[in-house]
Order: sequence, then structure tokens, then C-alpha cells
Amino acid sequence: MSGAVALLGSMTPAERLRGRYMRSPDGHPTFPALEGKTAGEIGSELKGWFEKSLSAVRQVAEKAEGEVKRLGDVSAETKENADKALLRLNLVDELKSRLDDVEQNVTRPGGAGLGNETKSFGEQVSEAKGSQIGERAFGQQDRLRIELKAITTANNSAGGFINSQRETDVVGIPQRPDIIMRDLLTVMPITTGSVEYPKQSVRTNAAAPVAEGTAKPYSNYGWTKATANVKTIAHLAKLTRQAMDDAPRLQAEVDSEMRYGLALAEDGQILLGDGTGENLLGLYPQATLYAAPTGISIASPNKIDKLRLALLQASLGLYPADAIVLHETDWADIELTKDTNGRYIFANPQGVVGPVLWGKRVAPTVSMAVGTFLVGAFKVAATLYDRMQPEVLISSENADDFEKNLLTMRCEERLGLAVKRPAALIKGPFANA
Repeated sequence: MSGAVALLGSMTPAERLRGRYMRSPDGHPTFPALEGKTAGEIGSELKGWFEKSLSAVRQVAEKAEGEVKRLGDVSAETKENADKALLRLNLVDELKSRLDDVEQNVTRPGGAGLGNETKSFGEQVSEAKGSQIGERAFGQQDRLRIELKAITTANNSAGGFINSQRETDVVGIPQRPDIIMRDLLTVMPITTGSVEYPKQSVRTNAAAPVAEGTAKPYSNYGWTKATANVKTIAHLAKLTRQAMDDAPRLQAEVDSEMRYGLALAEDGQILLGDGTGENLLGLYPQATLYAAPTGISIASPNKIDKLRLALLQASLGLYPADAIVLHETDWADIELTKDTNGRYIFANPQGVVGPVLWGKRVAPTVSMAVGTFLVGAFKVAATLYDRMQPEVLISSENADDFEKNLLTMRCEERLGLAVKRPAALIKGPFANA
């Protein structure tokens, strides 16, 4: 068997299949005649021959098993046949394995038959040496130019595989951080559409020392009834039903924007409302005009000086101020004030200093006009009445919203403002500062 296997291993795949026959150690032919046959025919005949060989082994095994049962042992002839059958079976296994290798070569992609295998890029280039490729040929220098087209991010290339990364954070328009007027006031919730309160209008104090038996002087006091009417601040926004359904976050974003817009309008009304129509009558229009207190003379007062004198005016009017309201630009101008040596007198630029001046809170806001100020005791000067907190509602029953699949979002609040003590608020320009 070793000779047969060695001979088999030395043959090429074509020689293995097209050889006429090969003999096993028992001297009997093992291959059928294969000369002149196709690979398919050779495979079919060899498979049939393998089946016959396996059947012969089974017969020898069955005979040996029968002799053991009848005689308790096997005859010398049976042993000899069994040895030959086993040798033949070993050869069958070896040939079967090699036949499988040949079949793989035949069926391998790119193979046109026995012995044909897919060749590497380098092998193809080597075999192409001296032959023509396309319209170019290898010259005397044996060079080959192979043009490779790069895959790019453009359409009709790799563009279909490239997706943009998306961020979920919304880039919104900046919102003002200086909505602060509500925080300066006393806020009171109410349940009616207006608020009436008595307001003292007359105080004539005639108190004086009186001699025995003489008439005492009369003082005079008077009050009037004042009314703060509740006003409505509101606005609307239109959305389509499809947009609301397809972008769940949209409702929250619009809700936030509308609340911000409402707060912005409220802040302006509290500070500057002129009282006409449905406008509130704000703090600045009702404040007391600045007048430099007597007894203090400053030749060229700057902004810091003027604010200190306004604080004094409020204190002399028995309403010590608790805050200062001015424009962002005026506050920056004050922070940049320097002495004659060029040093900042208000604060160290490398330090952290809150908006405080003369011990009072400073509330910078762009709602104030540049060059003006308002100081005072805001908590006692005015009261803000909340009839309805900001509310956001959505409806499809406005106008023709239902038939157009539209939604109307409404944001509104109701509030009133009463400036009860105008003397507690001092206003003025920085014109001569």
C-alpha cells in the first residue's frame, strides 16, 4: 500500500484521474479504466469503485463474524482475506481524500478545469509580462502601469454609506438674562379683576406745644381710594398637527419660547408701561424726579456720585432704597472708572465682584434707556398683583384650525401693578454726570 500511496502522491491531479490503473499490494487492479474520460465521468466511476471496495470489506467482516459464532475462531483463509481487505480499505481512504482535493480544484472559483486555480494579483502581473494589457504593452524595461480608481465620498461612489452625525441640542436665539423687575417687587396673588386700596393724600401736621387753657391746633389728614386694574398680557402661535406629531419636542420648545416672550413683555410693562389702553402704569413714569439734596455740593459729579445722591434723596423721603436699576452700558461705564493713576477704583478686574454699589443691589437691564437710572425702596414702593400665573394652552377650535389641521397655542397671564409710594422711587438722567 505504501508504494501505491507514494505513486499517487507523485502524480499531478490530471495524472491521478487519467491514469489507466494502479495495483494494490494484493496484486489486483484497483482503478477502473479512465483513459479518455471527462472529469465528471472519472468522478462517477471512482465513486462506484469505492462503494464496491467498501462492500467487499463488509462481506469479509460478516464472514469472519459468522465463523467466530460457529467455530469460536476464524480460518487462516479468512484472516488472509481480512488483512487484504483492510489494506485495500486503507488505500480507499487515501484515494478518497485525494479525490476530494481534486474536486475542490475543479470547482474552485476561477478554475476552468483540473489544475486551474485562482491566481493572485502578483501572479497575473508576472504572467502578463511581455503581453498587452488594454492598449498598453510591456516594453523593453518590463514596466506595467495599472490604473486604480479611488473610492471617494461623492455620489455614485461611497457617498451612500456616509451619514451625517446629528446633535439633539437646539441652537436657539439668545435670551435676555436681565428679566428682574418682578424680583424687586412685593408680589401678591388675587382672585378678582381689580384691587382697590386707600391711599393717603393729605398730611398736615399741626402738632405743637399748647399753653394751659388755650385751643389746640388741628392737623389735617386725607385718603383717597385708588384702584389697580388687572391687565392681560398674551400672545399666540400657530402649529400644524403634523409638526406636533412628528416632532414631540416641538411643543416643549414652543412652550418655553412663549413663556420667555411673556416674561419679556411683563418686565417692560412693570418698568416702563405708560398706562394707556391695556398697558400697565409702570414704575419709571410714576417715580419722583431726581433733585440734588441741599447741603451737598459736588462740582463735577460722576455717575457714582449721582447715584449716591439719589439714594440720599430716597432716604430723606423716609424710604431707604434697596436697589439700583440702570442700563448695562452705564453699569459697565461705572465699573471702568479709574483714578488719576489709571487704577480701577470700583473693583479689581482679576477678582469677582457682584453688581453692588454703595451697599445696594444693582440690577442692570437693557429695558432702561442708556443714560437714565431708577433707585428706590422697590419692596415698599409698589405691589405686583398676580391674577393668573402664565398659562399655555393648545386648541384646534380657533377660526378654521380644525379643517386645516392646525393648532393654536396661547400663552397669557393676568396681573395688576400699584405704585403706592412714588416718593420711594427716584428717577433721573446721568446727563450732567
